[in-house]
Amino acid sequence: QVQLVESGGGLVQAGGSLKLSCTASGMPFRDNVMVWYRQAPGNQREWVARIGIYGGTDYADSVKGRFTISRDNAKNTVYLQMNNLKPEDTATFYCNTYYGGRTYWGQGTQVTVSS
Repeated sequence: QVQLVESGGGLVQAGGSLKLSCTASGMPFRDNVMVWYRQAPGNQREWVARIGIYGGTDYADSVKGRFTISRDNAKNTVYLQMNNLKPEDTATFYCNTYYGGRTYWGQGTQVTVSS
């Protein structure tokens, strides 16, 4: 049973930073692409960042230059370092992966950025 558990969300002022973590279990973590999504109230879930099995990364234009995705295969954990946060970054952030023909999501962690 694949499980993804996010942590690290919270309330921060605009311009501040947060680092999210997502720890995976039940799958060979190092062999899977890991993705961060977010969903703001009233909006559709949107892709934020992706990291490949060899560490290659991609970012949504809205976060490029501010967010950094990384992974620690020894800890089965993917991170999202978020700097220079803006009020429009307020959302629930979700960890995602695809394994064994299925898509898996974590429960989400809330990020609130005050102006």
